[in-house]
Amino acid sequence: MRKHVFVTLFMAGTCIVVGPQLATAQSDSGAAATSLVPRHADGRPDLQGVWDFRSNIPLERRDPAAAQAARAAAQRSADTAADDGRARDEDLVSYNQFWFDSGAEVEDERTSLIVSPADGRLPPLVPGTNRQVGSYMKSFLPAERPVRYRGGGAYPNGPEDRGIAERCLVGFNTGPPLLPGGYNQNLQVFQTPDHVVIYNEMVHDARIVPLDGRPHLPNAIRQWLGDSRGYWDGDTLVIESTNFTEKTSGFNDSLTTGMGDGTTLHLTERLRFSDAHTLEYEFTVNDPATFTRPFTGMIPMVKSDGLIFEYACHEGNYGLSDILAGARMEEQRAERATK
Repeated sequence: MRKHVFVTLFMAGTCIVVGPQLATAQSDSGAAATSLVPRHADGRPDLQGVWDFRSNIPLERRDPAAAQAARAAAQRSADTAADDGRARDEDLVSYNQFWFDSGAEVEDERTSLIVSPADGRLPPLVPGTNRQVGSYMKSFLPAERPVRYRGGGAYPNGPEDRGIAERCLVGFNTGPPLLPGGYNQNLQVFQTPDHVVIYNEMVHDARIVPLDGRPHLPNAIRQWLGDSRGYWDGDTLVIESTNFTEKTSGFNDSLTTGMGDGTTLHLTERLRFSDAHTLEYEFTVNDPATFTRPFTGMIPMVKSDGLIFEYACHEGNYGLSDILAGARMEEQRAERATK
């Protein structure tokens, strides 16, 4: 269990983050004004290790943060109905809340992960933006193929109608950008003077980020996780990512909602120490074809003594093949009925 309280004050171009270990002041360049930041052999901050990014703070500002733990506890109690086999309408139940790592015990004074705009809300969508909403319920249908949102899916149950996380292609909380949710909310950072590797536990994705100033890939080459290039701004690692594929959303605000597609997304991520055991992960989404203005979110990641485990995506191992097998059985049953 971890309990950390973060109080953030903004004044005169300086961000002061007060954590449980120490207070550090950071200038606009993000340089940590403390000698307690661990250092790599090349003198840069040593970001290596396993980091836990779970949080009970919602993406957008809705309710006071103090209500989050109570709602999580109520949901945990309500979802135990899934254990005794009772179906709720036409919903397909995955897991009850016992298995989810809600982060409800983590203390944080903020009411949204979004820190800009100041209202803590996603900016309006550009008129005409593609917005896909899916669900486990039969009443929801995909707006189109490809299904770009991460989790869940929609009927009919062909493999093309499942979210890309259910198809074991991209983790539903791994981004980029990272967004807490569900489980396996851990990543490991490996670091050399000219590369950083961000290895997510969920769906075991690894992003290799060159730091040597090489240009991005040609525009025609598109990737699930985009094409990342990094550089140091003082003690802040900055990662710029472009070249995302049109087969995924430009941004997912939940497991089953995706907005736009990845072709116009420019993502900027920043990693910096707020104390010796905590990294601030900040992301800025700049997608002028999807949102009317850029927006920024921040998630504190806490150093973990645990290990990254091998991730097994059983939806891909069994789920999709079973869907197809079931469809063939239905076709055979219909064929026999006509004879």
